[in-house]
Amino acid sequence: MLDDEFNKQRSILIRDLADKADDPFIKRRLLDLATRYEKRPVKTRPLPPVSLSWPEAERRDGGESG
Repeated sequence: MLDDEFNKQRSILIRDLADKADDPFIKRRLLDLATRYEKRPVKTRPLPPVSLSWPEAERRDGGESG
């Protein structure tokens, strides 16, 4: 996919910048950013369907007056 290729190239570029960084703080931040580009999104499963009916409400509406 195009997004995967972009993330791969961006990660390589940022790691190259981190190698050239003299400041340890900047280097650490760049390496952290590179790992974020390398992480693959987790495929999520769809949520199960939810019933919106309440059994107690059906019994009350079925003839009981309150």
